[in-house]
Amino acid sequence: MAAFATKQPLLLSLLLAIGFFVVHAVSANFQRDVEITWGDGRGQITNNGDLLTLSLDKSSGSGFRSKNEYLFGKIDMQIKLVAGNSAGTVTAYYLKSPGSTWDEVDFEFLGNLSGDPYTLHTNVFTQGKGDREQQFKLWFDPTSDFHTYSILWNPQRIIFSVDGTPIREFKNMESQGTLFPKNQPMRMYSSLWNAEDWATRGGLVKTDWSKAPFTASYRGFNEEACVMSNGKSSCPNGSGQGSSSGSWLSQELDSTGQERMRWVQSNYMIYNYCTDIKRFPQGLPQECLAA
Repeated sequence: MAAFATKQPLLLSLLLAIGFFVVHAVSANFQRDVEITWGDGRGQITNNGDLLTLSLDKSSGSGFRSKNEYLFGKIDMQIKLVAGNSAGTVTAYYLKSPGSTWDEVDFEFLGNLSGDPYTLHTNVFTQGKGDREQQFKLWFDPTSDFHTYSILWNPQRIIFSVDGTPIREFKNMESQGTLFPKNQPMRMYSSLWNAEDWATRGGLVKTDWSKAPFTASYRGFNEEACVMSNGKSSCPNGSGQGSSSGSWLSQELDSTGQERMRWVQSNYMIYNYCTDIKRFPQGLPQECLAA
């Protein structure tokens, strides 16, 4: 796919731009849709609910979660990450269910020294079991402006996207013995916290607290989802809330989406658990063999 990127840069630029503008056509109100859950005032909602910021200093980070709980959905968030020397910081954006056998779908942005790219870490947990990491570098500076990070979760697959460009797909392979999150409702969470003991080069690079407070900014939260309330779904008979057709509920990657994902993975993926033979001496996970 590197040859594809070289031969057709204009086409790729157009595809990426189209995805960016389509996904950014959202409206949200953080005062209505989320609640700040920790941070002792380090999380702030401003601009009449259009902007949310999380801050981190040496005493504490901060975080928030969606008021709604979902069982399947398409969740979009525009984020501008901590700029400058962000080493040791982690900005997390994810879906998660409660309990000791939880389900979870992760975006985690691992900060770095000034001038070095963030590491985008993705993972999928089912019934408390994860170890499904894929990591990427991004093809843009995620600190200079807002970019849209999306999780599409339906009964058939989970698709991670950046500015409308798919970077990872995790398919439902329960028929082949792979656990898939489909029974536990999840909320959207985000947090900014200190992980200098492991986040940057395995904890070798520590947080420079003279640069604190560190701040990440959010806007454009959008949910098209089956919202759970009192044990009941807003999607009777599988029709999607917030979408006239509920197309996200059965959405899959077409040939263009598959090609764009392969391009990202060929050029920007830096770790894939499915190729880490040393980590799995007894054999790769079943979903890796079936992919």
